[in-house]
Amino acid sequence: MSQVSGLRPKLIATDLDGTIVNHDGRISERTVKAFTKARDLGVEVFFVTGRPPRWMPEIREAFGFGSAICGNGAMLYDLMGDKVLEEWLIDLPEQLETVKRLRLAIPEVSFAVESHSYFHREKAYIPRWDVGLDNIGVHTIEEVLQSPALKMLARCSQQNFSSDEMLDIALRELDGLVTVTHSNPHDSLLEISALGVSKGATLARMAQRLGITADECVTFGDNPNDFSMLEWAGRSYAMSSGHPDGAKYAKSVAGACEEDGVAIAIEALLDLPSL
Repeated sequence: MSQVSGLRPKLIATDLDGTIVNHDGRISERTVKAFTKARDLGVEVFFVTGRPPRWMPEIREAFGFGSAICGNGAMLYDLMGDKVLEEWLIDLPEQLETVKRLRLAIPEVSFAVESHSYFHREKAYIPRWDVGLDNIGVHTIEEVLQSPALKMLARCSQQNFSSDEMLDIALRELDGLVTVTHSNPHDSLLEISALGVSKGATLARMAQRLGITADECVTFGDNPNDFSMLEWAGRSYAMSSGHPDGAKYAKSVAGACEEDGVAIAIEALLDLPSL
């Protein structure tokens, strides 16, 4: 990590999994202390994640403060009050067209769809994290597409393609229709949001509401769904343990998640003067 300079940030935004949440689900004491010190110094803290609200209780319990952006930018979530504040959803026609186009481009693909209150999947879609939420499934996702959705998921359960390979295809086939990304290069899974919705776009909207500029923000992330906010912020850190393309979008590189890379960077940033 390079030497930091300038002023203390006014807003810190971080991804969760693979960035401050280790692969075993642990959040280190050093990480909690770094974010707590930032909060105590008046820094705005945002947890910006692809997770839905149902996966946020452990974050609430670990930190006890902070704002949250869920669903890769599709939702502003009151972390402490467990309440959805705003949503930017995929309309039904776009969902149907997305399924149609991806089935043609990737015949092996299967789908799931989620909002803050439901998760539905095709029988061919084998979930890794939402096991138990929909144990029945449907033959085709079109059977349950009835309303705007927080996020669509597209998976090759036989792992015929990597997430990067799927993303290359989807970016071409879904251009101008929806926003597509992924959060795990070792899986075969795409995450799809409404057109124009991303972590970076929603974070920029929240910062503007607070009267904070991009130059006054610092962001941390490890995968393509983080690249938009790494690119937007005046200071940003890709995780050395993350996707190899992260450094193309971030201004700096932080140490690995398992080595408290984010906490180390924040500790240095908080030593900077505020004025």
